[in-house]
Amino acid sequence: MDLEKANKKLRSRNFTKFGLDMNLFVSGVTAVLVLAFIIFTISKPVLSAEVFSNINTYISTNFNWLYVVTINASLIFLIYLGFSKYGKIRLGGYTAKPEFSNIAWYAMMFSAGIGIGIFFYGVAEPIYHFNIPAALQSGSDFDNFKVMFLNWGAHAWAVYGLLAIGLGYFSYNLNLPFAIRSLFYPILKEKIYGYWGDLIDTIATLSVLFGLATSLGLGAKQINSGLNYVFGIADASYVQLILIIVITFVATLSVVSGLSKEVKWLSEANLFISGALLLAITLIGPTTYILSTYLSSMGVYIRDFINIGLFTATEASDVAWQGAWTIFYWAWWVSWAPFVGTFIARISKSRTIKQIAFGVLVVPTLAITFAMTILGASGVFVNNLNGGVIEAAINTNVATSMFEMFKYLTTSPILQGLLSITAVIAVIIFFVTSSDSGSLVVSSLTSSGLENPPKAQRVFWAVMEGLIAVSILLIGGEAAILTIQSAVVILGLPFSIMLLMIIFSMGKELKTSYVKYNFNRNLTLKRRLRKIDADAKFKE
Repeated sequence: MDLEKANKKLRSRNFTKFGLDMNLFVSGVTAVLVLAFIIFTISKPVLSAEVFSNINTYISTNFNWLYVVTINASLIFLIYLGFSKYGKIRLGGYTAKPEFSNIAWYAMMFSAGIGIGIFFYGVAEPIYHFNIPAALQSGSDFDNFKVMFLNWGAHAWAVYGLLAIGLGYFSYNLNLPFAIRSLFYPILKEKIYGYWGDLIDTIATLSVLFGLATSLGLGAKQINSGLNYVFGIADASYVQLILIIVITFVATLSVVSGLSKEVKWLSEANLFISGALLLAITLIGPTTYILSTYLSSMGVYIRDFINIGLFTATEASDVAWQGAWTIFYWAWWVSWAPFVGTFIARISKSRTIKQIAFGVLVVPTLAITFAMTILGASGVFVNNLNGGVIEAAINTNVATSMFEMFKYLTTSPILQGLLSITAVIAVIIFFVTSSDSGSLVVSSLTSSGLENPPKAQRVFWAVMEGLIAVSILLIGGEAAILTIQSAVVILGLPFSIMLLMIIFSMGKELKTSYVKYNFNRNLTLKRRLRKIDADAKFKE
């Protein structure tokens, strides 16, 4: 099959008027379903929260095993790729040149990854995990941190790395469209250019939009809590709606400048700001306790890595706990996989499969778990020293827990305010970069795989992301968070099945095409050596 002609034929189906370049099926179906969700949640907030909660409960009870299988299969396959002969394959071919430095690469990866969640759950989660299922308990004082590492560590990043390698290889090396449909080429062949491919990209697009809405909704609540603590601004739904509208507008302005400018600059700035904030907390707070907790927790996490990674609840109370925590997180990561995986693939051209596999798996895991230990250990320390003040704040409004902790880390009101303002700035930048890079990915998916879709299209999808978050927050209170979680778990289910198919597809394609890749690579190297020899003889 002539892939170049097939790609052109696929793009010929796109709507290309008014500055747009979009696949009508993917864009139309996605837009209709998103608008239906928005109308339903706004017009029937109580009913919608109940409906999504019931579906979430059903999935968590009957399909928790599927998420466990999917996440662990992704991790095992990614490690295999890194150590195997396929790890030598370079995305874009063996002559490709990197677009971004290592620092910029990691900075953008973190900003597009799970940055907002770190600040939202970091202080609270270890306290929540004092009561975990008996099967996860080992008698250690650090079992709560071990579970937090499970939720946010290697298992989460394995899904991102898998999608990044797969999409980068199929797009850059095989010249297939820069879209999730391309990952199914070894299975579906030319059918990826038809409605089967459209269906795949539609599911992926919906997963991205609702995964992003989760982060945007949590981010708005976090920013509002910070502004309330520092400036006394009301902690209310209408304020969060204003925040989403304003920051979405800022993100649309960032969109028009392109990936390599604003996102790169904001990502590097946020790496510095977040790092400075976490360093300040470490130095001001219980430094020895933080460092000791991290080392001990990491030891327990590594020791129990297989057992906790494969834990699948069966008792009703354990099923409810796992559904609210690990299954929710893993469904969130699965829903985010088309977004973060596509984004990492976009910035990883010229890197080898081995570099991406371990670069995405090791460094982010160490950094994320350490960042959350700084927040979590400080929260536990303050909570124990002050009669459960952090636990009380969590029970009232989890978004306030970090700012409540700042009040007890230092007696200086100026320093307390500075920490709070810095945290708010960091979350805002995470908010903007997530929306910006998310709109790029959604635009690519809805344009049949354009690597650089039109800016007007990216603006449209940035607005849609904001509208989803707004519609959910209109429900208000705890119901809003539960609806966000439910929507993510629901959309994560079909994509979990797709991920297992992607693993099979990648394995099949790499086995087939590696021989050709290696032959061409060796041929190119031989030609270079001949040229060097010829040049040397000419100089003589």
